[in-house]
Amino acid sequence: MVKHGKRYNNILEKIDVTKLYSLEEGVALAKSTSSASFDETVELHLKTSADSRQADQLIRGVVILPHGVGKTVKVAAFVQGEGVSIAEESGADYVGSDDLVKKVESGWSDFDVAIATPDMMSQIGKLGKVLGRKGLMPNPRTGTVVKTDDIARAINDSKKGRVEYKLDKTSIMHISVGKVSFTEEQLIDNIKTLMYDIIKSKPSGIKGQFLKTAFLTTTMGVGIPLEVSTIINTE
Repeated sequence: MVKHGKRYNNILEKIDVTKLYSLEEGVALAKSTSSASFDETVELHLKTSADSRQADQLIRGVVILPHGVGKTVKVAAFVQGEGVSIAEESGADYVGSDDLVKKVESGWSDFDVAIATPDMMSQIGKLGKVLGRKGLMPNPRTGTVVKTDDIARAINDSKKGRVEYKLDKTSIMHISVGKVSFTEEQLIDNIKTLMYDIIKSKPSGIKGQFLKTAFLTTTMGVGIPLEVSTIINTE
């Protein structure tokens, strides 16, 4: 049996794990029970009825949260030609082509988002061992493989609060929705924006109840069970 510390147990005393909290109650509870010495990340964990083994039920998307995620996002742009100046002027933290590929190939990956133009993908393909396991590989489906004209938009979106959500092997999604320092209203807005996009992205092959359970938690906190209907109804 896992033993938890005094701080964790004190938080657990304030949360009824047998109760399903509304979104508003859950957010308020997550903020009020946070006791770490740093600004904890607030995360939403969604258990779905999707079968991750079925290609037509894989769920993956990107959404721009209205209040961001509370962190400075470092962007690496794999571009060449006129894309170099566009990426630099748009605020990319690292810009390059062959040189940047070689740097990553050596094991470096000090960035949060990788953006690339199609003409760079043949070179980036060999970076799978480094970028793939960290979820940083550019992908057209997540808007990180873009034409030259869209480089600026992709970088700006990443800096503003771009969040990627995807199904793991256990049919669960784990998504950061902000920081404990955010106001309750900001966290609720972020979650509603996220949920609107996820519900819209539901694969047609999934029948019946799509979301089975939902939990809100902080980095060092206890999972707060949410009433699913309160996060689905995002109006």
